[in-house]
Amino acid sequence: MTDATPSWRPDRLGQRLPLLANRGRILRALRGWFDSQHFLEVETPALQRSPGMEVHLKAFATDIEAPDGTHAPLYLHTSPEFAMKKLLAGGVPRLFQFARVWRNGERSDLHHPEFTMLEWYRAEAGYEDLMEDCEALLRTALASIGATRFVWRGAVSDPAQPFERLSVADAFGRYAGIDLLATTPDPQAPDAHALATSAASAGIRPRASDTWEDIFFRVIFERIEPHLGFGRPTILYDYPVSMAALSRPKPDDPRLAERFELYVCGVEFANAFGELTDAAVQRRRFEADMATRRALYGNAYPIDEDFLAALAHGLPPCAGIALGFDRLVMLATGADRIDDVLWLPVAQP
Repeated sequence: MTDATPSWRPDRLGQRLPLLANRGRILRALRGWFDSQHFLEVETPALQRSPGMEVHLKAFATDIEAPDGTHAPLYLHTSPEFAMKKLLAGGVPRLFQFARVWRNGERSDLHHPEFTMLEWYRAEAGYEDLMEDCEALLRTALASIGATRFVWRGAVSDPAQPFERLSVADAFGRYAGIDLLATTPDPQAPDAHALATSAASAGIRPRASDTWEDIFFRVIFERIEPHLGFGRPTILYDYPVSMAALSRPKPDDPRLAERFELYVCGVEFANAFGELTDAAVQRRRFEADMATRRALYGNAYPIDEDFLAALAHGLPPCAGIALGFDRLVMLATGADRIDDVLWLPVAQP
């Protein structure tokens, strides 16, 4: 049941105002940090032909009407990634954006259908450089509001401490007793039966219909995430290459991709890649992802051909990251849920 009291009512808004004031302080401080690092702030369109190609994300669909009355389908983007990489290909070496993004079907204490994504990219850089950026940004955010640690529902994380850096394979071994890479003899087609057997031995009962990815995420959610980011932030890095998304394979281990996620107090709020720059490989990944989407949901999103053209033109070696700004504010201010740090939440259906 939804709360019928409007969020703008003085009593409810008054409770949030101190948190919202700190939201503004954090926003200004992070902009200052990017300026000090010689990044350009950019603004890209929210309306796109392709909203993003992640299999499980649901986009908001609309259309655009030309002056002659013809219509064409468009979507509100789920991330500004494609557009920002086009600017990288066009010659902008360091860029960032506080982008409003939309994801349908997502609402909880940690999710909101419209939210703010802080996304940034560095040319001639690797994902290790973004790990250093994250350490600096988290400390900057807290300093801007006079805080020294992140707090969420009684949990504490201190970014002044050295961040924990934990590989995905090591996390599976440590917290679930699973040799993850033994289940990926073919890195592009991991063995669901092998992971199901290992998961069952760890006390996680797989379902007959589970894919390797399904089981992977169940282990992450049930056994690994509850241990991440407590006491100090955790960087969970080097995902199996079958989950590379838009990241490139590691040169020294083709079973793995240059990808990491950042956790604070058990909450994941950033996803980073050493970016894939090969247009042909990226097209094959998009086509495979959309085939999976059709099988699961009965629909698919169009491929952004302009994005692939930008890759073919020449995307420099680069790394990029998307960070949930609302979650960052929530953790920095000690709020319990994302709605507490939004000026006006989206109306419930």
